Amino acid sequence: MTQDHSTQSIAVIGAGAMGSGIAQVAAQAGHPVILFDRSTSALQRSEQQLQKIAKRQVEKGRWSNETSKTIQQLITRTEEIEKIAGCILIIEAIVEDFQAKTSLLQIVESQVGADSIIATNTSSLSVTAIAGQLKHPERCIGLHFFNPAPLMALVEIVPALQTDNGIKHQCHELMCSWGKSPVIAKDTPGFIVNRLARPFYGEALRIAEEGLYGHETIDSAMRAVGFRMGPFELMDLIGNDINYAVTCTVFEAFYFDPRYRPSLIQKQHVDAGWLGKKTSRGYYNYNPAGSRLESNTNQIAESEHSLIISNRIVAMLINEAADALRLNIAQESDLEIAMTKGVNYPKGLLAWANEWGIANVLKELEYLQKNFGEERYRPSPLLKQKVEEGTLFHV
Repeated sequence: MTQDHSTQSIAVIGAGAMGSGIAQVAAQAGHPVILFDRSTSALQRSEQQLQKIAKRQVEKGRWSNETSKTIQQLITRTEEIEKIAGCILIIEAIVEDFQAKTSLLQIVESQVGADSIIATNTSSLSVTAIAGQLKHPERCIGLHFFNPAPLMALVEIVPALQTDNGIKHQCHELMCSWGKSPVIAKDTPGFIVNRLARPFYGEALRIAEEGLYGHETIDSAMRAVGFRMGPFELMDLIGNDINYAVTCTVFEAFYFDPRYRPSLIQKQHVDAGWLGKKTSRGYYNYNPAGSRLESNTNQIAESEHSLIISNRIVAMLINEAADALRLNIAQESDLEIAMTKGVNYPKGLLAWANEWGIANVLKELEYLQKNFGEERYRPSPLLKQKVEEGTLFHV
């Protein structure tokens, strides 16, 4: 890439919500964009959706009429893959399926020049394995945007084992020029966000399985410590099918480490078709418009019980972040940015550990491990090291 990024054409493959959002972000940064999809209807929906977005932005005074027109004109939608030939960066944003992605990227590779960067927006597949299916894996990289792409600041940059080091830095610079908050993550299961966030759901489900607290009480406890939504509210929003699938992927990828074990409760919700808002029933009930119906129980955690719940879940989250740092998944600052910008945590997990007291976090984990006798609660060696040294995380 040259220094003047905005003169270069970007291709996005897949005109669904994610692909259309990425195309919008690139166009807002001034790039000519080729948005490819094999489906005419998908391309038409993408165009209509951007027209609605642009109209709202103009009405709210965020875009001028000229800006709105320019952004829309910068995106060329096509069913002809050959149109991507001159693009310097191609971002694949199709279904989360290894075979589908690799088959498509092999076609992409045959259409573009030797200097073009090929990126996958995968959220859970191995970028190294995807790159391994290409003739020139050194130009393949992961660019994981978060939905909705125009609003979410975080982009996880995930180099494959084979990726040329210069491409990693070029993509970081480009994402900054798009107004994003990029972080660099090692190509390991879940990258940063989907790995570090697993205990938010997994430990909440585990507490519910024990029958001591209901999902409303658990949600209330987590909102009380600053989370915008409780874990069960968030799983209903994401979709239990999607959240369960990610958990299963991470669990299998980590060779069935008990720390990531999926929950029977969530599997049963998926089996029952209780997927959350999109099916009008999940852990909560919803009307057709997606608003939550009033509960008969209306459980609110008392302060003492609220702390028992939140301390347990937050300790597990911090433990995951500490282990990710220990294993060089990402730098401290990138771990913090990922969780505050990617999933809107009230504070970075390492900063939270410093604030709570690393010794207190360790004490909580050791209590859980002793009480349940499970490897699931093993404290990160880095937490033990910090306590022994009397040092804090550098955040």
